[in-house]
Amino acid sequence: MHPIHWLMNFIIRVYTRVTCRLDAPDLHKIPMQGPLIAIANHTGQIEVPMLFAHLQPRPLTGWAKVESWDNWFLRWVFGVWGAIPVRRGEADMKALKHALKALEDGKIFGLAPEGTRNKTGKLKRALPGTVLIALHSRAPIIAIAHWGGEVYLKNLKRLKRTDFHIRVGDPFRINVEGVKVNGEIRQQIVDEMMYELAKLLPEEYRGEYSDMSKATKKFLRNLQ
Repeated sequence: MHPIHWLMNFIIRVYTRVTCRLDAPDLHKIPMQGPLIAIANHTGQIEVPMLFAHLQPRPLTGWAKVESWDNWFLRWVFGVWGAIPVRRGEADMKALKHALKALEDGKIFGLAPEGTRNKTGKLKRALPGTVLIALHSRAPIIAIAHWGGEVYLKNLKRLKRTDFHIRVGDPFRINVEGVKVNGEIRQQIVDEMMYELAKLLPEEYRGEYSDMSKATKKFLRNLQ
């Protein structure tokens, strides 16, 4: 590990130990080598540095909105992490190519299918664009669900530690053999992926994916 990566990882681990109580019993389920797409819910407060620190020494990266590079601190942090700038709301082919290259290099690529953070912790309807990188890369996918972080800043202001929970699902791949993939199919695929995420969460956090009777796996194939 590069010395700057090691130092940042050490600082984050110390900081999160002080401010959080981590409950993550199955991080060992994440493969230690090879390309991997990790899909996660996104509250936008503490989960990114938490996952960065605790998935090491696996190299990982992900997309971050290009506007973040206007902030000198975020520009430095994202530079260390190797984050990929993406222009939201448009077909950013350059960002897609960088993401595919990261997977070719055997990295974990983190994705938030919701497209933006949910401040309540409850899942929002996912965007179908997430499916593109999975179809192009054919990389295995794993769901990483977390909860508790949505109250992190509130707890921090009260000098209260946050109970932060992480659960990891089983790896799977997308299979669209013999199917013409259009916008409707992409939405169905990403919804199936989100149900894999939802089943790892307590019921009160499932939001748009609360009705598990609607969960299907028509386009998903387990790898175990």
